[in-house]
Order: sequence, then C-alpha cells, then structure tokens
Amino acid sequence: MPEITKKNIDEFAVQIKELFDNTKEIEGIHEVNVFKNCIDRDNRYDIMIEMEMEKEALPVYDESQWHVLWKHEYGRFIAQKTIFDRE
Repeated sequence: MPEITKKNIDEFAVQIKELFDNTKEIEGIHEVNVFKNCIDRDNRYDIMIEMEMEKEALPVYDESQWHVLWKHEYGRFIAQKTIFDRE
C-alpha cells in the first residue's frame, strides 16, 4: 500500500470532493459531502464521503464513470472502509 502523508490527505480531500461533485449529475443523487478527519489517530479514518441518494440511484452510480474513476485512482490507498446504507 502506498504511504499516505498529511499532505496527501489534504490534496486527496480536495480531489475527491471534485470527483464526487460530478456524481450529482446522476439522477437521484441529491447531496455529496466529503469530510477530512481532524484528529490523527490509528483508530480513525482519514476521509468520509457521505452521499444522499435514492435507492434506485445506487446501481447507476456503481456503473458510472465516476465510481470507476474513484476505484481506479484511489482504491489502492484504501486500507479499510465502512459503508453504511440507511433509509
């Protein structure tokens, strides 16, 4: 896994926000927020991406160029992730 630095995280947060802002072009995706963690501890995640979308938009998002780009460009940096779906 590539080494991640504070500078990388700061740059990634901006790039990820720009990438995910494009997903709002998909019908049913209403809001996208990217949060950068403010505390550096081993038991914390670095970035959180919150998406508000209709259930029907999820498979469209999964097949979108934005999701493919996300996985291709940033997937190698993800050591752990949590996905939470709610109604």
